[in-house]
Amino acid sequence: MIPRTIVLEHVSKSFGKQVAVHDVHLALAAGECIGLVGHNGAGKTTLIKLMLGLLRPDSGHISVLGADPAGHQAAQTRRVIGYIPENVALYPSLTGGETLAFYARLKGIASVVAQPLLARVGLSVEATRQPVRTYSKGMRQRLALAQAMLGAPRVLLLDEPTSGLDPALRQSFYEILKELRDRGATVLLSSHQLAELEGEVDRVVVMNQGRMMADGDLQHLRRLAGIMPRVRIRLASTNASPPVGWQAVTDGMWEMPSAEEEIADRLRALPVNVAMVEILRPTLDDIYAAFLRRPGDVA
Repeated sequence: MIPRTIVLEHVSKSFGKQVAVHDVHLALAAGECIGLVGHNGAGKTTLIKLMLGLLRPDSGHISVLGADPAGHQAAQTRRVIGYIPENVALYPSLTGGETLAFYARLKGIASVVAQPLLARVGLSVEATRQPVRTYSKGMRQRLALAQAMLGAPRVLLLDEPTSGLDPALRQSFYEILKELRDRGATVLLSSHQLAELEGEVDRVVVMNQGRMMADGDLQHLRRLAGIMPRVRIRLASTNASPPVGWQAVTDGMWEMPSAEEEIADRLRALPVNVAMVEILRPTLDDIYAAFLRRPGDVA
C-alpha cells in the first residue's frame, strides 16, 4: 500500500464571517503529483497554509508525514517540506547564491551541496552572483524552486510556481517535478494555468468557494462533469451525405458526442467517404467550467 503523506479530515477554516475552506476531506500519497485548481478565493492558498501549519483549522484534523503540522514537531517536519508561496518574497540585497545558502543553513544543509540546484533550475553562475533585486520574475521563481528542492523534500507544496516562466522553463520545471515524484515525493501544485497541468499531474482537486468539488484523474473528472468527448469527421466531398445523427460543424465537417466506451464502435461504423477523423476530449478548462456551474458539493 502506498503511504499517505498528507491527510485532511473534514477540515474547515473561516476568517470572521468569510468561510475559506469548508469540510475538506483529502488524502495525498507518496510519489504522486496533484493539481489544485480553482479561481481566486476558491481556498487553494488557505488549504496549503493549513498543510504547512501556518494556519490552524477551526475544525477537523490535519496530518503531514504523520504529525500535526502546527504541533510541537512542526519544525522537524518542515525540514522535509519544500514550499513556494504565491508571491515569492526574497531578500533583495542578497545574491542568488547567498539566498540559497541562507535557506540551506535554515534546513541544516551544507551550502556546497545546495549550489548545484541553482544550475538545475537554469540560473547561470553569473546570475547567482547578482543581487536578487536585479532578477526578473522568472529568475525569482527559479530561485524559489531551488530553495524548495533543498534537502530532497518528501513533500512539495507549490502555489502558482510557474508564474513568470516562459514555455521552455515551464517544461524544465515539470521535468524537475517528475524527477522528484519518481523519487517518492508528494507534489501538490496550485495553478491557474489549467491547460499546462494536463499530462503533468496524476490527479486534480477542484476547489470552488472553499469546497472541494471534485478529486480524481482527468478521465474520472470528465465523467463526473458529464461532458462527453466528441468525434469529429470531415467528409471526402462537401456534397456527400453525412452519417445519420451527426451534427454539422462547417461545410464537410460533422460531430457526434460519444461516451469513451462508444468511440470504437462509432469509428467502425463510419462510411468510406470520410477523409479525416478527430477525437476531441474535454480539456481541464472545460471540466473546471462545468464544475463552476454546479452548486454545492460534487466530490
